[in-house]
Amino acid sequence: MVSRRAPDLRASGDALRDPARIFVVFNPAAGRGRGSRRIPAYQSLLQLELPAAEWGLTRAPGAERELAERAIDDGYGVIVAAGGDGTWSNVADRIVASGEDIAFGVLPNGTGNDFGRNLGFRPAGAAEAVRALARGVTRLVDVGRLETPSASEHAPDAFEPRHFLNLIGFGFDVAVIDAAAHARFLKGELLYKVTALQQLFRFPGVQLSVDGGEGPIREGRHLMLTVSNGRFFGGGFPIAPDASLDDGRLHACRIGDAAPLTRLKLFNLAQRGRHLESERVEVLARRSFRIGFGRPPRFEMDGDVRVASCEDLTVRVLPAALRVVVPPTPGADGGH
Repeated sequence: MVSRRAPDLRASGDALRDPARIFVVFNPAAGRGRGSRRIPAYQSLLQLELPAAEWGLTRAPGAERELAERAIDDGYGVIVAAGGDGTWSNVADRIVASGEDIAFGVLPNGTGNDFGRNLGFRPAGAAEAVRALARGVTRLVDVGRLETPSASEHAPDAFEPRHFLNLIGFGFDVAVIDAAAHARFLKGELLYKVTALQQLFRFPGVQLSVDGGEGPIREGRHLMLTVSNGRFFGGGFPIAPDASLDDGRLHACRIGDAAPLTRLKLFNLAQRGRHLESERVEVLARRSFRIGFGRPPRFEMDGDVRVASCEDLTVRVLPAALRVVVPPTPGADGGH
């Protein structure tokens, strides 16, 4: 009988990679703690659809990285992350950093799940999500890499370069995440939209510069800057309408600061992907960016808050760097 919960994976270091061996990393803290409720359903469904799959549960913030590393060392050919964008990002970072040919799968169990949305992965429930994983195909996607060392607020002394799946965000984006952490009765897309509306009237703006290596450096006071690999963020906002996970580019959306009512108008346009109609908004598609601040910034990476080691950041795209299991249907990177 296969051991289903296997947090003590053998760290062999030289195990042969087996594409039939699947390990699932469950994060009970995903979705602000709501993720634990769905885990038993996922485990039962995995026994039916992927009976050879093994799994482990995280015990502390960021522990999914350790589980992923041990699964990599133990020769698993497919590693699945069950959680939200932050959980997915932590596991994918370890896969990309390993340089191994490992397929990455996702089971949505978090707040935003935007990376999955960018893949056209929007299951109606746990059963559909597991079926999509079991019957899916693999697709090569780009990954972003922040070369400047940064540290998670859960491990403030562990500075390192980091890969990301979907997006890094500065300014207003971080203010919304901070506010959402204190909102007790909301979840999902509604959580982001309500806390974002609050911050439209409270956030003071941020001074920054953006250099994409082509044309003039953009600088000034901004409401927000996002550097996207995929199209969606914040629970479904098409912040980079022309972005694709396999276009070999990152898309920097910079939004100039404005008075609260103008911010509100921009917010409403952004929900429909029409914010580019505003003269305050510009999206730059480049292979890399240099972003400057007056001091080391706090920022979000795939939904998790981090702090940079210095005031100047370098970010670039790694084309076709990750093999991802996607649903066996057309429509990846599709619209709302």
